Amino acid sequence: MRVAVVTDSNSGITQAEAKELGIYVIPMPFMINGEVYEEDINLTQEQFYEKLEDGADISTSQPSPEAVMELWDEVLKEYDEIVHIPMSSALSGSCQTAMMLAEDYDGKVQVVNNQRISVTQYQSAMDAKALAEGGLDAARIREVLERTKLESSIYVTVDTLKYLKKGGRITPAAAALGTLLRIKPVLQIQGEKLDSFSKARTMKQAKSTMMAAIAHDFEERFHAPDGEGMWLEIAHTQNHEAARELEEELRELYPKCGEIRVDPLSLSVACHIGPGALAIACVKKLDMEAECRKEK
Repeated sequence: MRVAVVTDSNSGITQAEAKELGIYVIPMPFMINGEVYEEDINLTQEQFYEKLEDGADISTSQPSPEAVMELWDEVLKEYDEIVHIPMSSALSGSCQTAMMLAEDYDGKVQVVNNQRISVTQYQSAMDAKALAEGGLDAARIREVLERTKLESSIYVTVDTLKYLKKGGRITPAAAALGTLLRIKPVLQIQGEKLDSFSKARTMKQAKSTMMAAIAHDFEERFHAPDGEGMWLEIAHTQNHEAARELEEELRELYPKCGEIRVDPLSLSVACHIGPGALAIACVKKLDMEAECRKEK
């Protein structure tokens, strides 16, 4: 049984990296000043931020049903089944669309609805690949990923309230007051929702708040105070230096976490929060041996 892993570009996996990993990545489309662009196809990170800062009219979309099915059909020529991991169903309609399309594939396509995005979605894709290599079929992989969907956290702080206001996520009055007071909101994603978590007056305070939140999650939610058995990940929007500094700090605090992935935040999120954002994420590591042993 050969099982392929398909995800979308919200995972942060580039087309080049996808080829190296043996994973298939559907580019997320954007409407920019009336023209359609696809992430990492004819729209780079640099081009996106240039257009964003120039005040372009940018709206997110989801891959067309035709594009999704065309990829699935092509992949199924080589593989027996597909595990499809879209971005969180709470943040996009692409998951529901994929689930509807999969009904015509007689169980050969299993769509995972596990509320992940960005670096946590990346980890789901990597876990799916490892589970497939361990002999699990697509339905079983979907079950594992959905059962463990809440075993992750993302905390993100923004440098400007401009884009949250533009997207209607805060009122103009709140944005004006927040800008005046230099407030740096800290948002969280745990499961289905993007929620307000805390407020800070400086980016330094916001970073400290996020680090404290991760430490609390390690201790209380995951019972891993030293980070053992956890993945640590960092995402950002054009904030490379701050991301690397944060990586160094977290590596010193949690050496047992191993490698810390640092990725640009997916453009579907970036267009709503703007440049300068910084995020910390954690994901509980799957016990691959145990999951594969259950299958046997």
